[in-house]
Amino acid sequence: MEDGLPCLASVCNSSALTNFCTDDSISAASTSDVQDRLSALELRVQQQEDEITVLKAALADVLRRLAISEDHVASVRKSAPSKGQPGLREAISMSCITNGSTGNRKSSHSPAVPIARKETLSSAAKSGTEKKKEKLQGQREKKEDSHSNDQNPQTQASPSPSPQPSAQTHPTHRQTPEVKSSAPGKSVKRSSTVEKSHGSWESSEDSRNKLMRAASASKLIPKGGKNADKHKDVIVSQAKISTREKNSQEGEYIKMFMRGRPITMFLPSDVDKYYEIKTELPPEKLKLEWIYGYRGRDCRANVYLLPTGEIVYFIASVVVLFNYEERTQRHYLGHTDCVKCLAVHPDKIRIATGQLAGVDKDGRLLHPHVRVWDSVSLMTLQVIGLGTFERGVGCLDFSKADSGMHLCVIDDSNEHMLTVWDWQKKSKVAEIKTTNEVVLAVAFHPTDKDTIITSGKSHIFFWTWNGNSLARKQGIFGKYEKPKFVQCLAFLGNGEVLTGDSGGILLIWSRTTVETTPGKGSKGVYQISRQIKAHDGSVFTLCQMRNGMLLTGGGKDRKIILWDHDLNPEREIEVPDQYGTIRAVAEGKADQVLIGTSRNFILRGTFNDGFQVEVQGHTDELWGLGTHPFKDLFLTCAQDRQVCMWNSVDHTLEWTRLLDEPGHCADFHPSGTVVAIGTHSGRWFVLDAETRDLVSIHTDGNEQLSVMRYTVDGTFLAVGSHDNFIYVYTVTDNGRKYSRYGKCSGHSSYITHLDWSPENKFIMSNSGDYEILYWNIPDGCKLIRNRSECKDVDWVTYTCVLGFQVFGVWPEGSDGTDINALIRSHNRKVIAVADDFCKVHLFQYPCSKAKVCLNGLAYGAM
Repeated sequence: MEDGLPCLASVCNSSALTNFCTDDSISAASTSDVQDRLSALELRVQQQEDEITVLKAALADVLRRLAISEDHVASVRKSAPSKGQPGLREAISMSCITNGSTGNRKSSHSPAVPIARKETLSSAAKSGTEKKKEKLQGQREKKEDSHSNDQNPQTQASPSPSPQPSAQTHPTHRQTPEVKSSAPGKSVKRSSTVEKSHGSWESSEDSRNKLMRAASASKLIPKGGKNADKHKDVIVSQAKISTREKNSQEGEYIKMFMRGRPITMFLPSDVDKYYEIKTELPPEKLKLEWIYGYRGRDCRANVYLLPTGEIVYFIASVVVLFNYEERTQRHYLGHTDCVKCLAVHPDKIRIATGQLAGVDKDGRLLHPHVRVWDSVSLMTLQVIGLGTFERGVGCLDFSKADSGMHLCVIDDSNEHMLTVWDWQKKSKVAEIKTTNEVVLAVAFHPTDKDTIITSGKSHIFFWTWNGNSLARKQGIFGKYEKPKFVQCLAFLGNGEVLTGDSGGILLIWSRTTVETTPGKGSKGVYQISRQIKAHDGSVFTLCQMRNGMLLTGGGKDRKIILWDHDLNPEREIEVPDQYGTIRAVAEGKADQVLIGTSRNFILRGTFNDGFQVEVQGHTDELWGLGTHPFKDLFLTCAQDRQVCMWNSVDHTLEWTRLLDEPGHCADFHPSGTVVAIGTHSGRWFVLDAETRDLVSIHTDGNEQLSVMRYTVDGTFLAVGSHDNFIYVYTVTDNGRKYSRYGKCSGHSSYITHLDWSPENKFIMSNSGDYEILYWNIPDGCKLIRNRSECKDVDWVTYTCVLGFQVFGVWPEGSDGTDINALIRSHNRKVIAVADDFCKVHLFQYPCSKAKVCLNGLAYGAM
């Protein structure tokens, strides 16, 4: 396979080295032929990272084109079996050259190889081929094996392959362009004059250097006007290449390579010279205003009230400080990936938050760590644990007995390492493995600075910290049933430890002194002194109040219970089922209580007056977003089947509706009266934007719908699906009636983005395999073969992530998944880009040069 790849690379990328594909068979058949072996070795030197990149591009594009033209090739063979075959082969070869290299074939070689040497190598390879023909017929199998990776699928489909005609009839010199076949049924290579090759070499050296910067990176190749005419990238019917060459006068175009696939983009007519394009940083700045949501579904004990009157909590990579009285938010943005846990310093000002591991845009690991920061200034005070923690930070706590000088952390590694830090000095004091089971909580004892408690699946451990060592004592359940999970910890006024478990039980642990081996003194052992049945289902959270009373939050029963100093239940209240189970409980102002729930609500209220919603958001991945055409409203839909209409001024929820299935995309009708929502099953709904009533239901295919887009006048709706089709509907009655108009068929992968032209004539679409296609809607939703026809269209919206006006937003080395969404501003001056690394970036529009963005801000939240 390793030998086959260079052979095929030379077919697609080296018209000067026409016979390299025979070098392996030469070596196998005649070890004494020094010239042939030298030729093969010299050619292999050229097969570097650049050849592999172009090979990938050629293979991907040829396979796609072969599938499209299969029927047409069969008809050509039937009509002209003798004369049509060479022309067909030339067309196939040109397809491979055009999409696997620069605009002119000769420019695909490494600039370090002299032209004279290229001809010498080609002649040597040819002489070896002629010698091979004189060998016994039995050698042909080896020869065919050495060319197996160079086989052309179209030629294989021929019922009777031609018996190597051009190898015998065409001369070896390069006076005129020729078609040459090295073996029966093999793909062909084009040769040309040395003088012509030398000229094109010099003219395209800069383009070549641009292409070959990195094999896996996104690459650009500027194309000259003449070369573009000769090697037009879009090949609809390979047998008609000559007609296309004659009539194609598109001008310049460029290519970007994504995962080895070429993406051709034509330069607009008003762009005379691509290299003179200047793009500057946009003057606009990004500032996070509001976050809708809270992470309670898979976290616990992450809601607290600060002395500033703000509720602190987190979602995604942002820690939010929300003043519910003034309806304002502040945000700590220091984290690089999702925050998982939070602890408040005894002074109630400093906060520690731990994050998960992540990956940056260059593929480098973002290590999990803890950040200690000031909640007033939002300044980072210390970053702890870089390179120490694995996977993520599961839980953490500040020490109390020494005024918060130390911080204990449990990471998410298999051993769930417990580390103790002098966080102000950024030094690790002690470290030890805890258990291979899940650890859910860690806490310093409030009065004994040398005691740390951890709990989790079927265990509770009491750790004695002495200098740089930690000694473990396991809690003894004795006659009491051992729970599946010890979920939370708290401390009573007398120093006893209180735990809540998955069985709904509160356990009080007391320290007793027992005699051990004579001469070694006594040691403390924690045993259960009391058991209380508190909840039906799990006890998820405990909160010790300022007055010494206790709050507990249940899972299954959704109850908040207030306990007096003797742990007798005094008050209780049940949270409505629509909010989910309890995940966090904190003391609020006066007699108020703050509650975080599993459905990502934060509630505030009292036992007497009940609770009101302060924060809410979706409970699963958010996929669809649509903005109202003229009101300060936007709509979201997600995997949780919720559709939510939000007020972007008041930052409140206008209404919500539960769909039958998850929503994946949405768009408002230009009138603002209705909104269309696509789902994961191919069904799409039209809802009244005011009353949320169902207006219409339609179905297109049975796969996920990825994009909905109305025209500017609201007369058409385009629906992009994962079945590779775009369904077009006519819209009447102000968005309330729909009828199928047509279907755009031609993409080879699922639709990701699409945009309309101003007059509703054209659609531009992107797909999952990085295609940019254009469609003529009045002409029956037909694919536009000559893509340069749409190079000057001023699209009403610009949401496609691939196109000449926006390709500069892609980072170097992108694998095609880095950018999730893109939108052009209404004034057509700025592009906002959401990437796969929790960041939003601003670019100037148009953005046709790389690395011209305003550094983005990391959010990863709604």
